[in-house]
Amino acid sequence: MEPVALDALRKAGNDLLVDIEVSPGSGRFEIASYDEWRKRLVVKVKSPPEKGKANREIMKEFSKICGKDVEIISGHKSRHKTLRIYGMDPEAFLSLLQEF
Repeated sequence: MEPVALDALRKAGNDLLVDIEVSPGSGRFEIASYDEWRKRLVVKVKSPPEKGKANREIMKEFSKICGKDVEIISGHKSRHKTLRIYGMDPEAFLSLLQEF
C-alpha cells in the first residue's frame, strides 16, 4: 500500500477512521488499492450490495485483519464508507495492510 494511503486514515481518540470505496460482487475480499483522487482505500467484496450483506462482510473481514472491533459509521447505503476501528492507530493499520 502506498504511503499516501495515510490520507484515507484519521485518528478519533483511541480509534482509527478509515475511508473506503467498495466494489461489490468481486470474486473475493481484497483491499485492492488506494484511490488518490478520492483519498480512499478501494475494497473489493464478494457479497452483493443487498440487505447489508456487503456491509457485514466488510466489518467481518476488517475485524479479522485488525483483530479489533470494526463499525461502519457512515455510508451504509453508499459505495463510499467510513469505518471505525476501535483501539487502532494508523501505523499499526498500515503495517497490517502490508502483510495482507
